[in-house]
Amino acid sequence: MNDVLIAVFSPPVAPPEPTPATSRIVFENGRPAYRRLVMRGALLELVTVGFYRFWLATDMRRHLWSHTSVDGDAPEYTGTAKELLIGFLFALAILVPLYLTYFLLGIEAERLQAFASTPLALFYYLFIQFAVYRARRYRLTRTVWRGVRFSMGGSGLGYAWRVGLWTLLTAVTLGFALPWRQAVLERYKMRHTAYGNLAGGFVATGGGLLRRAWGLWVLGWVAVGVLASAGTVAMSLSLSANSADMVTFSLIISCVIAAPFFYGIYKAIEWRWWASGIRFGEVSFESELRSSQLIGLYWKVIGWSMLILVAVSAVVGAVFVMAFAGLSDSSSSVEFVQRFVQEPAYMAAFAVAYVAAVLAFWTVTRIYLIHDVWQRVTQSVTVHNLGAAADVAEQGQVVSAVGEGLADSLDVGGF
Repeated sequence: MNDVLIAVFSPPVAPPEPTPATSRIVFENGRPAYRRLVMRGALLELVTVGFYRFWLATDMRRHLWSHTSVDGDAPEYTGTAKELLIGFLFALAILVPLYLTYFLLGIEAERLQAFASTPLALFYYLFIQFAVYRARRYRLTRTVWRGVRFSMGGSGLGYAWRVGLWTLLTAVTLGFALPWRQAVLERYKMRHTAYGNLAGGFVATGGGLLRRAWGLWVLGWVAVGVLASAGTVAMSLSLSANSADMVTFSLIISCVIAAPFFYGIYKAIEWRWWASGIRFGEVSFESELRSSQLIGLYWKVIGWSMLILVAVSAVVGAVFVMAFAGLSDSSSSVEFVQRFVQEPAYMAAFAVAYVAAVLAFWTVTRIYLIHDVWQRVTQSVTVHNLGAAADVAEQGQVVSAVGEGLADSLDVGGF
């Protein structure tokens, strides 16, 4: 009786708000905190001889994941630095014998016959692809959104041989098969990816990418043709050798300057194509990323890299000046080398300059090519039919970090 009275006289409970059909991905700007994180991490990497990289990678991912939200909820990165460290050490136990075997077989193969070590290089390339696939699998299984974990199956070996075959076909067709290569590889990865029991998929095609970017392919081959024929054209115009070299050099510089623009345009096209092809059940995505949002970042990386190079060159020049001090003009290069080696301060200065330059460059790339690219790409994405992911059941298992360790030890890790 009491239950009936409560049901009659209690105020009606408002039904839960339905999930919107369309939702923008929101990135909360935390660039100052991220910048401090990577700068502090670079210093700790220097102090710990690189071992802090596992903690830094974990902190970077947690920052990016937690500042990105879909429909008001941010994903959670559950991976730990300890997992990465153990995976790295386990991967080293696999890779050290492989490195040694690769090195010895390469020397022996070159001694027996020129270019005989090419198969070994191909094996190394395929092994890198295997590691990249397994690393992606690890990162996905450590990503949780609304209490449901992402998962990824498939075979790293199956992915590696697909990469090998399609890379060969791309080389044979002079790059024409690249769009289809990208589509096949993305389809394989997404077909084995899931959010809970919501299966992933990829519906974009190579033809679709080619239609979006065919002009870049044409301009690219025109540039290659111009560079290849520059010397011949200069000779046909009866130019001197110095003039011909200047023409070729000017064309090369022009291509180098134009490269960030072309690359930014292509990456924006590829990101939009990729987002349009991603599926999780009935959930789809759309990106409005503009090329201008990427080109500026690439030029900032180039500018900072040039400043780092100038600073390192100044340090190296100062070390050489100090090493030359006290030597007569008639001193031989052997005497200079002996003095340089006998002074630990000179060697230490070179080592510090080199390590500082590497860490500074990594800091620049982590800020501009990871954080800023992530921010621009995520903010450009719209999610359609998000309600299809409202009732998703958990499935899949957490995998080991060995794949991430392989990728990290091969220096091909990513996000």
